[in-house]
Amino acid sequence: MQNDVAKPAKYPLLETVLAYKGLPMKGTFTVPDVADLFDVTTRTIQTRIKRGGLTSRDLPGRSKFLAVDLEQLLEGSSKPVSLAA
Repeated sequence: MQNDVAKPAKYPLLETVLAYKGLPMKGTFTVPDVADLFDVTTRTIQTRIKRGGLTSRDLPGRSKFLAVDLEQLLEGSSKPVSLAA
């Protein structure tokens, strides 16, 4: 008998954004993948890398990102909301 219990998301924020955009989870993400994911240009992603706002991996080929890198970016992206008038 199969266990029909859903597994908890390993990368809940990233998986939510990917599902919303209709994109698959990948082993690694490229600069163009990340740009498409966040609806920005590749130049924007490259600038974020240079400024230290996004960590890329030095894997064979060009800069690549792991799911954990993107999850960390998303976790740090929330801004506190001020309710004071």
